[in-house]
Amino acid sequence: MPIPAPRPADLAALADALAGRTWAALTGAGVSTDSGIPDYRGPDARPTNPITYGDFLKRPESRRRYWFRSMMGYRSFGVADPNDGHRALARLGVPVITQNVDALHERAGSADVIDLHGLIDRVVCLGCGALSARGVLQRRLEDANPGVHGVIPAGSAELRPDGDADIADPDDFVVPACERCGGVLKPDVVFFGETVPKPRVEASFARVDAADALVVAGSSLTVMSGLRFARHAARTGKPVLIINHGPTRADDLAALKLDAGTSATLTALADALAPA
Repeated sequence: MPIPAPRPADLAALADALAGRTWAALTGAGVSTDSGIPDYRGPDARPTNPITYGDFLKRPESRRRYWFRSMMGYRSFGVADPNDGHRALARLGVPVITQNVDALHERAGSADVIDLHGLIDRVVCLGCGALSARGVLQRRLEDANPGVHGVIPAGSAELRPDGDADIADPDDFVVPACERCGGVLKPDVVFFGETVPKPRVEASFARVDAADALVVAGSSLTVMSGLRFARHAARTGKPVLIINHGPTRADDLAALKLDAGTSATLTALADALAPA
């Protein structure tokens, strides 16, 4: 289903609502679809069953399955580039609260980014807390499993927005342990069923409080980790402006809702708000 282009009247209304105001952006997976990373819940999203935090902790076979799929998905996910929507937000210079884990806002040049759910390019040891680069673990995974070949193409139905891939895993896949303590390695991201660290939540509320308006871009706000900021903005009298293809859980709070693609809309917004 083609993503609709923003209507000129809606773009004008969005620009008018933000002109002369400070604002923050709350972004979701829909902002990264034009970079070849699919979303979870858009109109064309494929149903998936992402791993839960409890399952990852308790079941070695779940960790094996996750890291196999992650190794395959990272071959495409790890080389995705920022798109026009990311670059538009960087050009606008607004603070960004993102539910994405792909670091594309930072790579596009945004200086003030809160990665609410962490970053997929980092790995944390659940034993000693050591942080390491995901690229290093990718090499260790591939060295430990030399017979596993192939790539999940960017934009394919199997690739998922957390860098995982929805494919079957081999029973003999080897998962390396922490090189420091031998502990269990986990991507430094918030899994389903896991709690977002309190400092990130507090910092995100502070960004909303410091702004005159909140723009939600590319998120259905299905999970509370993002929805709470839209509710907070509305409760404190700040307009909530939504750019998303498909419904969101905050549509009833929106001062303006654009059912349109984020890249085209944010680019047009950046052009409209650029200094003369």
